[in-house]
Amino acid sequence: MRAVQITEFGGPEVLRLVELPDPVAQPGQLLIEVDAIGVNYADTHAVEDSYLSSSTLPMVPGGEVVGRTADGRRVVALTATGGYAERAVAWEPMALDVPDGVSDAAALALVVQGLTAWNLLRTSAKLAPGESVVVHAAAGGTGSLAVQLAKRFGAGRVIATASTKEKRELALELGADVAVEAEGEGLKERLVEANGGKKVDIVLEMTGGPVFDASLAALAPFGRLVAYGMASRTAPQPIVAASLMARSRAVVGFWLMHCLGRPELHAEPMAELLRLVAQGELRPLTGEAYPLSEVARAHEDLRARRTTGKLVLDPRG
Repeated sequence: MRAVQITEFGGPEVLRLVELPDPVAQPGQLLIEVDAIGVNYADTHAVEDSYLSSSTLPMVPGGEVVGRTADGRRVVALTATGGYAERAVAWEPMALDVPDGVSDAAALALVVQGLTAWNLLRTSAKLAPGESVVVHAAAGGTGSLAVQLAKRFGAGRVIATASTKEKRELALELGADVAVEAEGEGLKERLVEANGGKKVDIVLEMTGGPVFDASLAALAPFGRLVAYGMASRTAPQPIVAASLMARSRAVVGFWLMHCLGRPELHAEPMAELLRLVAQGELRPLTGEAYPLSEVARAHEDLRARRTTGKLVLDPRG
């Protein structure tokens, strides 16, 4: 089968299209004939071995696929690795049936980004009705769904940030009440101003560095900042316990891996998200579909923040 493999760690240049033997499903696993492959920002970290879990060489990257099982089921599945290929295996509990009316790209937008957005708001931030929510990277896969879900879950004010005017307009179209520029000096002040002059209750943060620092400074008493990424690859300033106590603020980390195997945090929310999409009540943003042979370009575009919505690889290309 055709697959993308890395034999050294690095940037997009280490991704190579090769021929490999088909994977073999072990007891409790499904062999999936892949129709579409999801690309996540975490994949760029895995390829350079800078993610939360270490990578092992040689490796076929990719953690999410849509395709058909041997008995004809159409499923969306999480895989530990091995997704960038024409065939992949997944543990049975990690594969969920895709309803009619939900496209491959939409299903892939939910299996990581949708579950992340749901759990950020429900599990980690514990959003209460009427609270203000800041969603950074609001035109991205997770951010665009978080904007919509925050409104659905009763947020009083949703403040989006994005890097371009076009992305900010998209966030407003998805339901954000206001959209501001995330980069540059004065982010804290822009967030407070966007919230009517009051500090904010919740921030969903995946950039790190100065964006994290400004977001923490913008938190109201009893506010929660949920950190779920470090796209800038820059660490924020160290956090001192006394600074949290002095303002009754909380910083919460989130990694989707800790939701897997817990039905109330994985299978049940995923079924809810798929149902909302099938009913037209939730709109996953689908971005460009790249041929598998152009996976390096997909990673380059993602790292350069040239993309909007969910990126997909076509294993036939």
